[in-house]
Amino acid sequence: RSTRMEWSTESKALVKSVKIAIIPVVNGGTANREPCLFPFLFLGKEYSDCTTDGRGDERLWCATTYDYDRDKRWGFCESKSAWAFQTLRKLKSELLLYSNIIQNQPRPQNKNCRRPQVWFILGSNFQMLEGTTFICTNNSTQALGFLYAAGLGVNSSQAKALVYYTFGALGGNLVAHMILGYRYWGGVGVTQSCESALTHYRLVANHVASDVSLTGGTAVQRVRLLDEVENPGSTSGMLEEDLIQYYQFLAEKGDVQAQVGLGQLHLHGGRGVEQNHQRAYDYFNQAANAGNTHAMAFLGKMYSDGSEYLSQNNETALQYFKKASDLGNPVGQSGLGMAYLYGRGVPVNYELALKYFQKAAEQGWVDGQLQLGTMYYNGIGVKRDYKQALKFFNLASQAGHILAFYNLAQMHATGTGVMRSCHTAVELFKNVCERGRWSERLMAAYRSFKDGDMDGSLVQYLLLAEQGYEVAQSNVAFILDQTEARIFSENETYPRALLHWTRAAAQGYTVARIKLGDYHFYGYGTDVDYETAVIHYRLASEQQHSAQAMFNLGYMHEKGLGIKQDIHLAKRFYDMAAEASPDAQVPVFLALCKLGLVYTLQYMHDLNMTELVSKVDLDQLLGPEWDLYLMTVIALLLGTVIAYRQRQHQPVPPRPPPLPAPARPPQEQPQPEDQVQPEVPPQAEEEQQ
Repeated sequence: RSTRMEWSTESKALVKSVKIAIIPVVNGGTANREPCLFPFLFLGKEYSDCTTDGRGDERLWCATTYDYDRDKRWGFCESKSAWAFQTLRKLKSELLLYSNIIQNQPRPQNKNCRRPQVWFILGSNFQMLEGTTFICTNNSTQALGFLYAAGLGVNSSQAKALVYYTFGALGGNLVAHMILGYRYWGGVGVTQSCESALTHYRLVANHVASDVSLTGGTAVQRVRLLDEVENPGSTSGMLEEDLIQYYQFLAEKGDVQAQVGLGQLHLHGGRGVEQNHQRAYDYFNQAANAGNTHAMAFLGKMYSDGSEYLSQNNETALQYFKKASDLGNPVGQSGLGMAYLYGRGVPVNYELALKYFQKAAEQGWVDGQLQLGTMYYNGIGVKRDYKQALKFFNLASQAGHILAFYNLAQMHATGTGVMRSCHTAVELFKNVCERGRWSERLMAAYRSFKDGDMDGSLVQYLLLAEQGYEVAQSNVAFILDQTEARIFSENETYPRALLHWTRAAAQGYTVARIKLGDYHFYGYGTDVDYETAVIHYRLASEQQHSAQAMFNLGYMHEKGLGIKQDIHLAKRFYDMAAEASPDAQVPVFLALCKLGLVYTLQYMHDLNMTELVSKVDLDQLLGPEWDLYLMTVIALLLGTVIAYRQRQHQPVPPRPPPLPAPARPPQEQPQPEDQVQPEVPPQAEEEQQ
């Protein structure tokens, strides 16, 4: 045993003193099971060990011949399992490193961060942005996942992003859950799985639905940058400052409708107006004093929910609800039903609650429909009836109520009252999740865009795009398409824009689908591929009935690009485009004119007119002197034309002036005919002017 110990010690010393070269045997690649050759040449540089250069997944590889650029013989230096283990160890060390960096950064005060947060600073650590951009997250792993997914300051790695997002979700990060839900739903970086998406989205939707109050919460404003830039006159939902000031002027003058409208705007926020309960209360109070029942009911809702400005008071809320309900207002009737349903200021009485909800629902008020659905779904005060619950939830969802979407999602997820549908449940839960508090970033990103901060706007839209917001995905693609962002190099902008157009198109955005066709047609961010362009245009034409897509298909049929040339099909698609949109009629008319000329030339070419004329023997057809007959006919026609034109130029003798009419009394004299002006209605006069 002692001899073995001494030999072992000497062997260890020998191993330490002598450099032993271990030649790995490669796995996969083009030279599976062959040994590496060191050194090997790659892009003009010699490597004496396995390297990760040239790969985005950081897997070690080597060449099995000296000149890789010539022979292309290579393989991985380790198996997939060994690489995965090393990657996880590296991710763990990076996570610890970044967490220490994050925790040492100053934490700015932000009222939107209600729980202990970890602040991740973009810019100072990765030299990405000028200045500092803060992202408030529940876990640093979600922020790291976003960085790797977007490639901000680090090499983009969807595998690392997925690992970090998973860690964040396990730590309870709702944004990470939402991102994973979208990835599993769309198959982004993972195998598509509806059930996995349902699990993540349902968890987030439970939290979002629990935060919804009687007033409905903050409105979500979705602004498409493409529509706003290309169609400045279109309605984006945002109210101009001048228009808001005009409504404020009317409200100050006592206009009740303006007071109620401004009160609702400030109560929920949105459309360019920030949420402000104090101003909402002031406007509602003025309108209520003037006898407006809607204002009374909304004051009752504000007292029922309470806020930082207004203390919760069931008795005052009940008084306002009763005043509005007695005057037949559905909002007041629904509020009174809520009071009896939950015993707010009055004893619980399900019969009265059902009565008031039915009255509100008959007038089309969304809260009454929602609460009726809830009572039928849970069997509160009535016999449980899932069909009636489904009916009222559908009615409430048509008005966009978030809890209606949530309840419908639950029914489709569990197969309660309907056939179970995972796909429908995921779409409904996704709609609920996108109403969460993080939706406020949409307006923050839009304001950054309007202020000219393209990089800041792009980063915020990128995070929202990761969460599955289709509007954010299309806005990211638009900003990149305009090449106004500086955080990505020029050769990265179009491929990244193509990626986000693809994700937006997968969610049903027609313009994104057409953009995909344009990118493949012109070769933006990808190779020119007319066949793929035709596929995208056809999808936009058949599924969304896009006039632009139909016009593009007509052009490609006309030119035979990526599809068989067919002038008749080209005309058909041009006509369909003109029928689909009045705006397409002028370009379609010009295209049809050109197409008619092309068709005429092609028809003459098909007839082969030269050969046809050469086969005709005019001597046999018209006689040997046919040319004299033709010249005579031409001369007669020419003489007729000359005589006709000379006759037109002969002077016409002037007519004698008319005799003067006998004099009449002044009051009976008519005005000359050329001075008589018919009476024109005021509207016609304005049109003439």
